[in-house]
Amino acid sequence: MKQFALILLSCFTCISLLGQTDMTAGFKMLEKGSFEEAEQFFESYLEADPENKTARLCYGRAVGLSGDPKKATALFGSLKNVYPNDYEITINYNESFLWDQQYDTAKPLYKDLVAQYPKKFGALLGYANTLSNLKEFEEALIWVDKAIELEPENQSAKTSKKYIRLGYANKFVNAEKYSRAEEILNSIFEDFPEDKDALLNMANLYLITKSTDKATSVYWRYATTGKDSITARNGIALAEHIAEDDKQALKVSATAKFMVAGYDDTELTEKTYDRYVQALIWNRKYGEAKRQIDSLESVYTDRNWVRALKATLGMYTANFKMSLKNYDAILQKDEKSFDGNLGKANALFASDRIVPAYKAAFQTLRIFKNQKDALGFIEKLNGIYTPVVQDHAAYTFDNGNNVALSNTVSAQLPFSTRFKTSLSYQFRTTENTVTLNKADSHVLLAGIDYKIVPNVNINGSFGINNSRFESSYTQPAIDIKLVTKPFRLQNLELGYKREIQNFNADLIEREIVMNHYGLNYNLGTNFNLGWYTQLMHTQQTDENVRNLLFTSLYYSLFRKPAVKIGLNYQYITFDEQLPTIYFSPEVYRAGEIFADIRGDFSEKTKYMASAATGIQKVEEDPKTAIFRAEVGVSHQFNKRLSANLYGKYSNIASATAAGFEFTEMGFKIKWLFLKEPLFYAKLEK
Repeated sequence: MKQFALILLSCFTCISLLGQTDMTAGFKMLEKGSFEEAEQFFESYLEADPENKTARLCYGRAVGLSGDPKKATALFGSLKNVYPNDYEITINYNESFLWDQQYDTAKPLYKDLVAQYPKKFGALLGYANTLSNLKEFEEALIWVDKAIELEPENQSAKTSKKYIRLGYANKFVNAEKYSRAEEILNSIFEDFPEDKDALLNMANLYLITKSTDKATSVYWRYATTGKDSITARNGIALAEHIAEDDKQALKVSATAKFMVAGYDDTELTEKTYDRYVQALIWNRKYGEAKRQIDSLESVYTDRNWVRALKATLGMYTANFKMSLKNYDAILQKDEKSFDGNLGKANALFASDRIVPAYKAAFQTLRIFKNQKDALGFIEKLNGIYTPVVQDHAAYTFDNGNNVALSNTVSAQLPFSTRFKTSLSYQFRTTENTVTLNKADSHVLLAGIDYKIVPNVNINGSFGINNSRFESSYTQPAIDIKLVTKPFRLQNLELGYKREIQNFNADLIEREIVMNHYGLNYNLGTNFNLGWYTQLMHTQQTDENVRNLLFTSLYYSLFRKPAVKIGLNYQYITFDEQLPTIYFSPEVYRAGEIFADIRGDFSEKTKYMASAATGIQKVEEDPKTAIFRAEVGVSHQFNKRLSANLYGKYSNIASATAAGFEFTEMGFKIKWLFLKEPLFYAKLEK
């Protein structure tokens, strides 16, 4: 604005000298920002006086600022040909490239100008703004300070410096140098105490770093007017969500919604209702959220923020087709929409369309370079498909004097998002400390996993089981599964597994092969209730047949930490009863209640604990109490290395082949031995 004032001053000087007062109306149009009217005014004026330098200069500004910067550049270029050393014409010529966002072109022009006119305020400020637009913020600060040295109280220069600092701080935020960003934002308050833009940027910084208490404090500093109080509450609601207090988020957002009704401010109303519906979704109030969205859609037709709400609701309710439809509609209206691009990537991933999900994430990064969420999304995908080696060591003992040690080493090698191979080797040694019977087993398996279509996978492993005691034998081992998601919130597995009974030395010696034919089905809901069922029919080489039914009805109480409670029921039958060899009742029933909790000790350390208790009945024997428990701790050492330590106990008769109570302790370690998937370099970025 100061630069514009200088041009006007030049114009008025010329008028004063020439006595041409009939351009005053045009100057006022420029000053008020009525650029199209000013363009018409000076165009008419030039018909009568086509060589008037002042009129041509003002006409060029009106043309450029009304939306045709290229024409303005041509007009100023014509003037430069006539007046090659005129400062006012040169600075307007340079500025026209800024209007056209040709900052690379403007930079050397301004550099030459400040070299010729080192004491011209407009040149210094223009160069600083050019550097700022090129994101060369450190250099921009040097030049804006030079402009301020010439005019220390100039508000335009101070305002430019504020926006340069805001951009500079954002650069450090993107580089995850949050302390430096905070310092720069605080420096803005030296010139503009409690500046609103700086406060909002600082609050956003604290949201990114999950310093939610600090973010809330900054939002309250922002809330100095009624409208600003609503904006602050919209931000505080998000802070509460990040702090995992969604109930408070909804409470704060509901207050903002009530307050905004008192203002005729469309933009603020939209943002407030947007946050309110988000809070409903966070709290799983999906029915109310849908009603609100339907109501908003009738008022705000063809609006992307309403589509984004519908897409978000679809993601939370597993209606991914609806989400994709709305994200596509968002991108049709605004192909550079961040919510549209990254939202689509997440919806494609949830739909098991992995390569398109990668492409959508890459598109997001083309628009928003180094955007943290997009990079994190790609990192998550890479973590799933990067080759991995795992080791699982376990120590087991029971009250039947059986002790076992086992170690399993496995590797997975995905060649694409649809096809991966695996190889595993297990060594298990078991001994009875009373009878001194001892046996070892070696199981070597090679596997493949192939995605037929999204959400339909077939995987199989094939190998051998070599068992050794006083003699030895080798048997084939097979495991084949069809894994599907037939409908929303449903998972279905059909499988066949051939394995050797290896729980203890006596059973290994008997060479009992089990052929399992199984079905696993899980039904989820949008109201926290779930139902899991397992059916298994087993034919054994000792001519025995087992049938098993396990069903579990569970309810999710909380999400963070994830707390689940439920009821389990188990029913087992055997055709033949061989109690001296292994647990094989004619009828076995068990019912139990259980609880499961999973949460975080820290960002990299997680825990889990589960326990169940109930009663079991073996044939006509008296009912007995049962109890089982498991605890575990996992730690992510870095992006590629993690480990898990666990322990579990059970006295449920069906949990072991012999019907004893048993205890197991184990350790798992997982290492992504490559930095990225094998196919990553071939993906179109």
